[in-house]
Amino acid sequence: MSQMRALVRRTGFLIGALALALTALFPAAGRAVAGEAEMLMYRRDGCPWCLTWDRTILPAYPKTDIGRALPVRMIDMDGDEEPAVRLARPVRYSPTFVVVADGEEVGRIEGYPGEDFFWGLMGRLHREVEARGER
Repeated sequence: MSQMRALVRRTGFLIGALALALTALFPAAGRAVAGEAEMLMYRRDGCPWCLTWDRTILPAYPKTDIGRALPVRMIDMDGDEEPAVRLARPVRYSPTFVVVADGEEVGRIEGYPGEDFFWGLMGRLHREVEARGER
């Protein structure tokens, strides 16, 4: 059983490392143009909830309306510089998903609440971003 846990942990670590590497290799793919919105995913290496998000959400995310409107940018909480955005409060938990528009936080999801709740909460945040753009 301990060998299985070690294998799962290594596999999850590799998935998370790959997600961060892709963001580093293709930075424009994960960054919004000034005046647009994006989702910042604050994460730590080995975070089991981050790895679950990587498996359940990440493959589909960029293909959805929400993912196209709010491209994801991965932020390594232990290694990356803080992005130049105005946060409502410091990020303390991994993962934390922060939706940003025009350089300031619109809202956040702290932790990964599971696939169904994640999409529902992101839908609400996406609507808030759209409502800001209509003003």
